[in-house]
Amino acid sequence: MDLHEISVQLQAGKAKIVKTLVQQAIDEGISAQTILEEGLLDGMNVIGEKFKNNEVFVPEVLVAARAMSQGAALLKPLLAAEGVKSTGRVCIGTVKGDLHDIGKNLVKMMLEGKGLEVVDLGTDVSPETFVQTAKEQNCQIICCSALLTTTMTVMADVVKAAEAAGIREQVKIMIGGAPITDAFCQQIGADAYTPDAASAADKAVEFCK
Repeated sequence: MDLHEISVQLQAGKAKIVKTLVQQAIDEGISAQTILEEGLLDGMNVIGEKFKNNEVFVPEVLVAARAMSQGAALLKPLLAAEGVKSTGRVCIGTVKGDLHDIGKNLVKMMLEGKGLEVVDLGTDVSPETFVQTAKEQNCQIICCSALLTTTMTVMADVVKAAEAAGIREQVKIMIGGAPITDAFCQQIGADAYTPDAASAADKAVEFCK
């Protein structure tokens, strides 16, 4: 079967069709890794690029991501059996005092769309929780999101907490959200600021290499 069809249907957000096609590909004996890369990830990459260029918007990304997760659910046990390792592991959350999660969820979907494993800590996450999770789960990256100018300062505390825990050298800290700038990122000593979800995913892949 043509795996490109999975990519096309995923971009259109057709979750049921994607699920059916993925099952069909599995039944035909195509490896889970190949289906993932040439079908699902290919489709999410196209959506990610289009999102970056303002050719599609948040609703399209959300339905594509939903279709991706339907297909990925079928592949997960097979990928584990094939011994396929994820590209890397990231923990993500909105910082303490901040309950906004749309941006965070978008980044999470884009990260998963690149084949990264994501530990989602939700919202209102303390610096200690970020650091403890990164240590326990062996995450290469901590992603912090904030939408309020009053909560963005917590990101500096995350950097300090990582230093205090002795893991700062092993972990990259990425930050994002409406009030965040590159200058703020440098000021607090974080590793990267990205203006949108697609760029965040690209940067994360770069860090995990």
